[in-house]
Amino acid sequence: MRRTRNAKIIATLGPSSSTPEAIESLFRAGADVFRLNFSHGTHEDHKKRYDMIRAIESKLGRPIAILMDLQGPKLRVGTFAEGRVELLPGTTLRLDMDPTPGDASRVALPHPEIFAAMQIGTELLMDDGKIRVRVEEHGGDFALTRVLVGGPLSDRKGVNVPGEVLPISALTDKDRRDLAFGLDLGADWVALSFVQRPEDVAEARKLIAGRAAVISKLEKPSAIDYLDEIVELSDAIMVARGDLGVESPPETVPILQKRIIECCHRIGKPVVVATQMLESMIFAPTPTRAEASDVATAIYDGADAVMLSAETASGKYPLDAVAIMNKIIHTVEQDTTYFRIRDSEREDPESTAADAIAAAASQVAATIGAKAIVTFTSSGSTTLRVARQRPKAPILSLTPEKSTARRLALVWGAHSVEVEDLAFFADMVRRGCKVARHDEFAALGERVVIVAGVPFGTPGTTNILRIAWIDDEV
Repeated sequence: MRRTRNAKIIATLGPSSSTPEAIESLFRAGADVFRLNFSHGTHEDHKKRYDMIRAIESKLGRPIAILMDLQGPKLRVGTFAEGRVELLPGTTLRLDMDPTPGDASRVALPHPEIFAAMQIGTELLMDDGKIRVRVEEHGGDFALTRVLVGGPLSDRKGVNVPGEVLPISALTDKDRRDLAFGLDLGADWVALSFVQRPEDVAEARKLIAGRAAVISKLEKPSAIDYLDEIVELSDAIMVARGDLGVESPPETVPILQKRIIECCHRIGKPVVVATQMLESMIFAPTPTRAEASDVATAIYDGADAVMLSAETASGKYPLDAVAIMNKIIHTVEQDTTYFRIRDSEREDPESTAADAIAAAASQVAATIGAKAIVTFTSSGSTTLRVARQRPKAPILSLTPEKSTARRLALVWGAHSVEVEDLAFFADMVRRGCKVARHDEFAALGERVVIVAGVPFGTPGTTNILRIAWIDDEV
């Protein structure tokens, strides 16, 4: 089950992909991580999917990461007396806390935090940005707005407030219940929605208490103002381009994507590019050329993983979507331009022993033509530092921790294997060579570079590099 590519694929499960046969087919086609979207479905639905994934993991003998994606706050208008109205440009629309069904002149906005944050001139977006209004007058529980871009608006459509940091937690009561359930279930990654500031990540980390790794979804432009701090506090970042594109002008989204990826590389955190990647495949068996180019661009930019949402959750062709994404990644990673970009953008090592060893491992492996870089890690930090260097040799990550093996399934280039804990470095070298040969990374007479840290089992102590030959004894 060894992948012949470095970037990973996240596939969302849903009605189109919730049988053991479908999930196994998606994994064999290239999915490395399965996403459980807690915006939809019941806890019972998610538990069934979780159990199916773990059964397939046991059957195939490969660690599979499970990502639970929290819904986050959903800001919406209320209802209309006739279910739908037509807003005309230049007219006024009153927003208030009155739950009475509205009309074309007023509607409920049951979110006092929005009224608290708005100012004269604040613009609000509705229905994924299709409707745009500007605040002309406001108080603690109302706002009089002018319609700038009109159109149809129906019950409970979403509201966005671009450019404003809202006094609201990234975790709703529903999110807290879902989080407790998902952690008890055994999710490996938690995706945190509606991140606006570092405090949102810190709040989630305190609740999670190390039981899962945290992905911060960057979907609000205000989060970019705190980009370095949010990346530092997170275990990984997701570029959530769908929501980001609602609140940001579409021409800026590619720039923000590159900026976020660059920041993650510099700090050494995995980064996922998500939403609308192969969206036409919800209904069509092949993607558009523009979509194929979009996936390729994310790989050229250096994303650790790319994500499929409705394509695999509710689309007609979930298996085809994973298969074509796998082909695109594989093809891009064989392109000489890809290697030139990766070499030119490789981050300088930080002034730590771990980074010095990681950078040296990448260079030594390239110089001697090593077939793999074998990392021994308990927390995953050694593998992450090596992956940050984007070596040409594949990364074979050995760990005694099942949870670490699963989490690393999201990381660029990492082929993770769970092994028993080892007490002596000589045993470590033998085991690394044995797994490299067994998993077909290296053959008899070929070399691997081994990276580890002593004392064993202590996170952040990467301090040993060794070149080893594959011989008959392994």
